[in-house]
Amino acid sequence: MNQLSQLLDALYFTSSYLAKSRLLRDYLAHTPDPDRGWVIAALAGQLTFPFFKRNTIKQLILERTDPVLFQLSYDYVGEMSETVAHLWPTQLDPKFVMPSVGELVDTLQHAQKNEVEPYLIHLLNNFTPTQRWSLLKLGSGGLRVGLSARRLKQILAEYGQVDVAEIENLWHGLTPPYTNLLHWLEGNGDKPDISDKLVFQPVLLAHPLQADDIEKLDFYEYLAEAKYDGIRVQVVVKQTDMGLEKALFSRTGDDISGAFPDVLDRFSFAGVFDGELLAFKNGEISSFNDLQQRLNKKKPSKKLQVQYPCGLILYDILTLSENSTDERNGSQVNHRVLTHLPLHNRQQILTDIFAQSALANEPLIRQSEVFSVADAAELTALRESICRDPNGYIEGLMLKRKDSLYTAGRPKGIWYKYKRDAQLVDAVIMYAQRGSGKRSSFYSDFTFGLWIKELSEDGTPSARLLPIGKAYSGFTDKELKALDKWVRQNTIGRFGPVKEVAKALVFEVAFDAAHSSKRHKSGVALRFPRIHRIRWDKPAAEADQLIEFKQLHAIP
Repeated sequence: MNQLSQLLDALYFTSSYLAKSRLLRDYLAHTPDPDRGWVIAALAGQLTFPFFKRNTIKQLILERTDPVLFQLSYDYVGEMSETVAHLWPTQLDPKFVMPSVGELVDTLQHAQKNEVEPYLIHLLNNFTPTQRWSLLKLGSGGLRVGLSARRLKQILAEYGQVDVAEIENLWHGLTPPYTNLLHWLEGNGDKPDISDKLVFQPVLLAHPLQADDIEKLDFYEYLAEAKYDGIRVQVVVKQTDMGLEKALFSRTGDDISGAFPDVLDRFSFAGVFDGELLAFKNGEISSFNDLQQRLNKKKPSKKLQVQYPCGLILYDILTLSENSTDERNGSQVNHRVLTHLPLHNRQQILTDIFAQSALANEPLIRQSEVFSVADAAELTALRESICRDPNGYIEGLMLKRKDSLYTAGRPKGIWYKYKRDAQLVDAVIMYAQRGSGKRSSFYSDFTFGLWIKELSEDGTPSARLLPIGKAYSGFTDKELKALDKWVRQNTIGRFGPVKEVAKALVFEVAFDAAHSSKRHKSGVALRFPRIHRIRWDKPAAEADQLIEFKQLHAIP
């Protein structure tokens, strides 16, 4: 734990990617298995403990310190793990033996629920504040030290002097503590074999299309597709001795198969497909709000599947499995990897599959329609035409090079996303909450609402705010400091970590779409709300009205 706490502390206070890479590669070179593999898992967000909960730690510290002191300290520090690390009273045990990371992980993963608290107390009593912080961040899953999953894989590639694409292609077929991966990177073992596993393949991502990009494009080299307002997914279907195995993954590799069995049931042949998961109603694409009724439902009921049927718009095909016959080996499955083929070839293969397979009779599985544009004017006209849908089911265009290969990551000049212009609403800030990580000392999360006019009991007209959303992005660091100062000077109430503020500041909020919502008192849910502009100049009474907003967006 000493080496781990030193590493995490150094990573947290180091801003340079090159310096972070050196720190982590040095740690990997001088740390034994399985400790180093568990640390990689923690940094990648792949380390979880069934009974190590944030609320457990809060209750333990409240039993050992004055609740008022804890609340004041937490309010000042703004981060739970750091607050507990410094407030926890040290009670050294002369017989205490510092556990290795591997021993700690093994104990916490296999301990019964009633065994976790005594073990955590024993560790916290004997750890230094830095070690406590590392333990709490490790256990709570909040380990943010400025390394994304992609950056982490790049560092592993640098460590083993291999292409990062090799790490990407292996990653989702491996499990912590990654011993075979690390041995291969060090030249002490074979490359891990994941050919028998049903795994996610890293997706190709797009860059936002900027004005200067449009000026440089040779439009003949690109094709256009509608960008639907669903979630990007990958369908993996594999032929095995036991029949077809199927899985549905999100764009980050999370297995969401259990939530959408009806979607997977529609695939009767093997391959890997890239597409957009959407909800449907009466055979037509429905709202993202309907799709949300199915998201995070690990085992949806048959009634829910019928009420909110889901399907796919398929964009691409990465692998195709075909049956072949060999005189010596008889019938066998031939797996054709297609990622090295140009996009226009892959799409022709996908078109042939739709023509020749059962997908032709699946109304909720469709191939994306492809468009051609000759110049910037046609591109703009196509975007305006395709985004005219008042329900917001299409949020823009995708531009893809016809000759693009399917590679992981976000290579420049290959795929672009050209989203519709954001919609705007003037809303009033109602509540503020501290952020996390480097924003833990600032009020950076804001709940905002719209006015609704009503009559009081004596018939006097009045107005009140109903919340329509929450945003924590869209402002600069300078604006963040100004907002934090404003919140502190305009606080009128407190609800735990949340401050209620005077109804006096207007945000111009940008959002992609608005839907009806039974979960919110206002009846409104915004898609991707973010702060577009702080209207220091606008009186709060002139912010938008809820009824008019609903009428504009056809929300009942």
